[in-house]
Amino acid sequence: MCIPRHLVAMAVITVLLCACGGSDSGTASIATSTARGTLIQDPPYRVASLNAMALGAQLSASASGQQLLQIAGTPACGVDVYDFQYYTVGAKGETTTASGALMVPTGAAGTCSGPRPVVLYAHGTQTDKAANLANITDASDTEGIMIAAMFAAQGYIVVAPNYAGYDISTLTYHPFLDADQQSKDMMDSLQAARTALPSTYASATSDNGQLFITGYSQGGYVAMATQRAMQSAGQTVTAAAPMSGPYALAAFGDLIMYGGVNFGSTAFVPMIITSYQQAYGNILSSISDIYSPTYTGNSTFAAANGNVLPSTTPIDTLFTDGVLPETALLDSTTPVFTTSMGLNATQAATLTAAAALPSSTNFPTPPFSTAQLQLFNSGFGNPGLINNTYRTQYILDAAANPDGLIPSASTGMPASGPQNPLRIALKTNDLRTFKPTSPTLLCGGDQDPTVFYSVNTGAMQNLWTAEGLAAPLVNYVDVNADPATAPTQQLAGIETAFQQTIAGISAAAGGGTAGQTAVVENYHATVAPFFAAVARSFFSNF
Repeated sequence: MCIPRHLVAMAVITVLLCACGGSDSGTASIATSTARGTLIQDPPYRVASLNAMALGAQLSASASGQQLLQIAGTPACGVDVYDFQYYTVGAKGETTTASGALMVPTGAAGTCSGPRPVVLYAHGTQTDKAANLANITDASDTEGIMIAAMFAAQGYIVVAPNYAGYDISTLTYHPFLDADQQSKDMMDSLQAARTALPSTYASATSDNGQLFITGYSQGGYVAMATQRAMQSAGQTVTAAAPMSGPYALAAFGDLIMYGGVNFGSTAFVPMIITSYQQAYGNILSSISDIYSPTYTGNSTFAAANGNVLPSTTPIDTLFTDGVLPETALLDSTTPVFTTSMGLNATQAATLTAAAALPSSTNFPTPPFSTAQLQLFNSGFGNPGLINNTYRTQYILDAAANPDGLIPSASTGMPASGPQNPLRIALKTNDLRTFKPTSPTLLCGGDQDPTVFYSVNTGAMQNLWTAEGLAAPLVNYVDVNADPATAPTQQLAGIETAFQQTIAGISAAAGGGTAGQTAVVENYHATVAPFFAAVARSFFSNF
């Protein structure tokens, strides 16, 4: 779930752009079938061709590029990047188009051609509807550049879908955190990319049958959902490394509505409401059911019926224009629970206290630090995006049908019988029942202000441990842990480098409160390449 603030902004890579891609060759064939996984144009258009020396030199030309090189290592291979298009489905099973990046390693080295493993990569949340991971010559495509340097330039074939609803996709919304649709989208992109690979200019590079699945933030969730779907279908997954994903969606949703508001929630919540409304049709009958009058009265928000993201309008402009609040998800006026709601006096008082601005005395377990409580409080405002009537209804259901993790830990599993439609949808897409049968590594950071470690990565670790799942099948890395506890010296180096980077961000902002604020704003985006390095280290074992 990663609002693209481009905190690892890089200079534009000067590369040899290829004017001889598939669409220019005069020999491209256009698919007549719209079946899932069909490659629309074969061969796909080659966007760029980079050799290892040029890529390394250009990254070395900027401070941020040098930082990425330190994490990813010197490129061993060149990279050909193809923009491919394919057919997939939306949340209702409707046919739609989507696009993605196919990155093929090139070069004379044995690790750069011939049979090579495939990394199927799921990206983090994008608010830009035009986002395309194949645009790696654009400095703003930081995630595309990162996976090219981290995986393709080290000998992995990379398949990275943009997801339905982005780039050239004909879908008018994005099925955000829809486990069924997003795993189908990933599998369809993989099928299309495998069709395209033999007809690329790098046809000497082939699929060796090894498949690694990874992704970051929203992509961490999508990676795990895809691993689950492929495992259920009997398809081979060599190993997977979901990174900082919101796996325990139902618990995470309850925590947010109780007041544990995560950084970026005013973008994520409208996306998930739109997604589940499209999938299930019962989340709301009108946008005024959930959203406050300030936002339902905004002409842009109202005209889109709340479906304002992803957008071609920059998110900062949406904030400035009052289409969305920057941080105020919930209303700072505390909703009051009464006995007329079917509660006794004690229950009413308890819920009213729980819904108040978070503090060390009223907030659900697990215990949160002072800095985390300050973060939660920044998620309140007057008005909030979510109206108090809806928040009250949600909390009443959460209290009557509690999750096994929030507000207090019991089973660790989702509520057995939620009644609120959004809570039902969150449970439907919650991944806590998944048990991997292929080697899996979970990466997270326990100071992450966007995807909370304790109710996501930590929750999965506790459940899998209780099920008797252990290394080497399941493995965990917390980049905020003491480097001395890292399983290998290499991972200790990654943890140390990340913690030094975070300390540098705080120091650059002057330390103290300003430094803490800078860390909160930068943490989730800054950690991505460090996680990717951990994932690649894990994949190298197979």
